[in-house]
Amino acid sequence: MAVYTDVTADELQAYLLDYELGELLSCKGIAEGVENSNFLLHTSRGHFILTLYEKRVAEADLPFFLGLMEHLAARGLTCPQPVKTRAGTALGRLAGRPAAIVTFLDGMWVRRPTVAHCHALGGALAALHLAGRDFSMQRRNALSVDGWRPLFEAARARADEVTPGLAEAIETALAALESGWPDGLPRGVIHADLFPDNVFFLGDRVSGLIDFYFACTDTLAYDVAICLNAWCFEPDGAYNVTKGRALLDGYVRVRPLAADEHAALPALCRGAAMRFLLTRLYDWFAVPPGALVRRKDPLEYYRKLRFHQTVGAARDYGIDAA
Repeated sequence: MAVYTDVTADELQAYLLDYELGELLSCKGIAEGVENSNFLLHTSRGHFILTLYEKRVAEADLPFFLGLMEHLAARGLTCPQPVKTRAGTALGRLAGRPAAIVTFLDGMWVRRPTVAHCHALGGALAALHLAGRDFSMQRRNALSVDGWRPLFEAARARADEVTPGLAEAIETALAALESGWPDGLPRGVIHADLFPDNVFFLGDRVSGLIDFYFACTDTLAYDVAICLNAWCFEPDGAYNVTKGRALLDGYVRVRPLAADEHAALPALCRGAAMRFLLTRLYDWFAVPPGALVRRKDPLEYYRKLRFHQTVGAARDYGIDAA
């Protein structure tokens, strides 16, 4: 979440006339994240999230995202629900951007996930994958292996400004991923961005999943790899195998991994690290001046990529062979 586009009070008041949300009491921009412009709305009917979709989100994909949230909620997963206008529509336009309002979830995201949080997250991820099995819409993952090189080429010339030798290291790792990316694994709806700030907890229990704007149709185990990257490394960059074991155990108790998914896990983890390294590297140079957004360090995922390059098998992440 972030704020790239400002909304005037008059624009917001006019936009809300189409909704039955009561009186607007306050509106506050949310600085976390890097993709869309987000605001916390407080009205006499409660709290809501207003999102203005920025350039990286294709307007044609919005029915997929909003429909998926409705689909998952209907199958018992707690996630934001699109708020419909009086005319029954979920999408509008505000400040020249496509816009939607979704419900606000109770809970807090955790800055330092514990082993218990990782276990609960694994189960929630598997539940998401199962709940999405009969979702009829599909969306290609534009940030999978075939989308990484364009990001790299856009940032290659300045990559060594971040750290010397980064461009060459990325080129070598990217070429290896492009030539050996796993294929033929079980596919379905994945979240593709399930970082700690997109998971709400009440105590050790997952109370909701948010921010489905990278969700797509892709390899299910790739979503597991993304979460291992996002949840199981310590601030000093070390992989915490106890957290990894807990996350994977939580997942397989709900949806067991097949033998080919086990075998592919190291490559998928390298790919997940590459994906976030490259998007962070691209954003490092592309975030416009004055945007209310915190840039994220690409080197965090460079260090994770280097760890994954030393991994020989899925057991190194804390899971026994299938």
